[in-house]
Amino acid sequence: MAGVPTSVIAATGLVGGYATARWTRKRPLGGVALAAAGAVAAKGWQEKAGNATAAVLSGAYVAAFAGSHPLAKKIGAWPAVFAVAGGVALASWVAVDRRK
Repeated sequence: MAGVPTSVIAATGLVGGYATARWTRKRPLGGVALAAAGAVAAKGWQEKAGNATAAVLSGAYVAAFAGSHPLAKKIGAWPAVFAVAGGVALASWVAVDRRK
């Protein structure tokens, strides 16, 4: 996964976690996908930008997951997931990926 930008990994984790939970109807399985991608992204953030950046972006990842739920009540589930995934991807790109 060394060549995959962390922004892509994080966004894929948020979208993929929701998609997995929705299509399998097994929320814990979606959580596994979400957590696995989050762990891979966090490792990349730490390696590329250090502990502080990794901690902030990991917090943003978790906050995006949590924030997607109330946002979904206002704009719908898929739009909310795409919105928060885009926000985390942008933050990751700005803080880490554009440095290459």
